[in-house]
Amino acid sequence: MTGTDQAYSPTNPGSGADGAAEQEGTPPVHRPEEGVEDLCARLIRFDTTNRGPGDSEGEREAAEYVAGVLTDAGLSPTLLESAPRRANVVVRIPGTDPNAEAVLVHAHLDVVPADPGEWSVPPFSGEIRDGLVWGRGAVDMKDMCAMVLAVVRSWSAAGLRPRRDIVLAFVADEEAHGDYGASWLVDEHPDLFAGCAIGISESGGHTFDVDGVRLYPVAAAERGTIHLRLTARGRAGHGSRPNPDNAVVRLAHALARIAAYEWPVRLTPTVRAFLERTGAALGVDVDLSGPAGVDATIERLGKAGALATATVRATATPTMLDAGYKINVIPGTAHANLDGRALPGAEQEFLDTIDELLGPHVERETLDYTEAVSAPIDSPWFDAMAAALRTQDPDAVVVPYCMGGGTDAKSFARLGIAGYGFSPLRLPADFPFRGLAHGVDERVPVDGLRFGARVLDHFLRTV
Repeated sequence: MTGTDQAYSPTNPGSGADGAAEQEGTPPVHRPEEGVEDLCARLIRFDTTNRGPGDSEGEREAAEYVAGVLTDAGLSPTLLESAPRRANVVVRIPGTDPNAEAVLVHAHLDVVPADPGEWSVPPFSGEIRDGLVWGRGAVDMKDMCAMVLAVVRSWSAAGLRPRRDIVLAFVADEEAHGDYGASWLVDEHPDLFAGCAIGISESGGHTFDVDGVRLYPVAAAERGTIHLRLTARGRAGHGSRPNPDNAVVRLAHALARIAAYEWPVRLTPTVRAFLERTGAALGVDVDLSGPAGVDATIERLGKAGALATATVRATATPTMLDAGYKINVIPGTAHANLDGRALPGAEQEFLDTIDELLGPHVERETLDYTEAVSAPIDSPWFDAMAAALRTQDPDAVVVPYCMGGGTDAKSFARLGIAGYGFSPLRLPADFPFRGLAHGVDERVPVDGLRFGARVLDHFLRTV
């Protein structure tokens, strides 16, 4: 087995509970949101850039900090390295009901690269100004890490325990393939997640304001990821001579067929529920009787419809091309990479369609294949998330949706853990949240963090 694991015992402990001590003899005040913005800023200041396989700054220092905060809260976290500096932190918080199924909370510590020249603040400054926390990872997803740490710290200060066991996993490498993080933990340490029925993580539970209606989409499904390498073969030759067996032309024709193909509408239960419930909340007519009705419904939903556009059909997007080495030489092979996303239960249909569109002389190789996942939407778990949101926003309209991309939930699904995107934030109506993940000047409102901490506290203690 690769990697090391150890119970964490810091020589430099992390932050303890903020705020003045309560007077002796009075019950402690429970403030789950206290200091959450400072935790978020501190986490941002660790450069955990992940540029892809084999090129990462590593998560070690951030993981040590997280482990220190958890230790200060009276817990005994385990720090596990899957490779040098690729560190993960896992801890189980015992609940008061030993017979209740456990809940997993997983959040990744790595971030995508940031070019300082494009930013108005240094991307790893963790600056707090104008009521915002700025920096790479502010919304993807050190905000969630900070909210969870703030909640757990508040439980320690107030002497509180959740009803169920809560397993916290702060992981490496989500921004690549999870090979050093969630996937590795599932393969090498599945016992750490024993008894977990569901997991919550990023990409759901934040405000999506549409004409004054505050939607809170909670991710209950993710499309499958199918990354393909296409290779066209032909006859090499001189560029000045006609060549009907040109590999570049064969590849170009195959890509043109894929780009022109209109994938059929496939309404999964999650997407159908999103369209119906969102339409009802916005007073929009919903027609799901056929492809034309679905497309018209999405258009009528306006901004909200954008959440469903990529999830009523599969998509196949050419992203990389590679052919030839000299302008006057026709190469014998040409290559392209294809980013495919399939709907739950339709992975084989996707591959069969691609094979038909490729035609002769073009082969495919699978670079990455992860099946789509989905979780129950009419369940006590989803109801508890909605109830937790409404404790802080009574007008919240909570709807399920399917993510166009994917998260570490796919790895934990291999252990039978149903995944939800539930990282709650209340955001101003005009806040450009969806464009900030992986974008320039990433930032998150302080008030949103405090809101999210209170929601997570309610959910995790009472579910």
